[in-house]
Amino acid sequence: MTVTSHSDYVLISDTEYFDLDKTLDCGQCFRFERMEDGGWQGVALGRRLRMYQSEKGICIYGITKSQFENEGFYDYFDLGRNYGEINRVLYSDPVLRPMISEGSGIRILRQPPFETLVSFIISTSNNIPRIKQIIDRLCKQFGRRAQDGFGEYYTFPDCGTLSELGLDQLAAIRAGYRDKYILDCAKKVAGGEVDLKAVKQMEYPDAVKELTKIKGVGVKVADCVLLFAYGKLCAFPRDVWIKRALEKLYPDDGGKALMQSQYAGIAQQYMYFWARNNHITTL
Repeated sequence: MTVTSHSDYVLISDTEYFDLDKTLDCGQCFRFERMEDGGWQGVALGRRLRMYQSEKGICIYGITKSQFENEGFYDYFDLGRNYGEINRVLYSDPVLRPMISEGSGIRILRQPPFETLVSFIISTSNNIPRIKQIIDRLCKQFGRRAQDGFGEYYTFPDCGTLSELGLDQLAAIRAGYRDKYILDCAKKVAGGEVDLKAVKQMEYPDAVKELTKIKGVGVKVADCVLLFAYGKLCAFPRDVWIKRALEKLYPDDGGKALMQSQYAGIAQQYMYFWARNNHITTL
């Protein structure tokens, strides 16, 4: 993929394997919303972006080419990974083939680890609209207020800010029992008990062990963080949709070979997208 600068937007071209709608609406991120004109608006890496996809590629407003390249957006959108080759490898699994055809274009985002951790703590036993509402309140209450050409917006609060709050203050975001988990997460990360920088270099079992030191973080939430923040493709988050699909589609071994494959995390996203599109009800 190539990134070029235009008068008021950045263009990502050669986007055969980058579908904006699928990527931003597959349960891996919660700070983007579809606009009435068909585009997407949201906050990523401290900047508000407006994005549109057309035949010429993906236009991103609110950022310059220099900012895109120097502030981590190339990695954020996983532009360096060859998804065409990955699809060819995964296509050897006949069960997965229709899911690849339907989900192709999903890319695994590389989101900030602390933001991803808190977001998936909030996601526990929750639905996507409510998760987004809670995160929006969290950012407006405790994030940094910023201004751009589109108006006012708020960044995701850092661990230091959240670690200094009390449960009575966190109650304002209406996250319910998750408040105490958010606070435990912030305190352990801010205090160094959980080292999010070190997780990047850890092997999968050690990374899971490190993240599950946090109250409310089990293997499923840890897998989400390892996949959607660190790009560890061995992680295979299993929610109710995925568990149901594995039981029905892989009755002999529950998809063990798939979960142990080198691109397991990408396969999981294809399966999740496919299952959420109501195919799972027809199994």
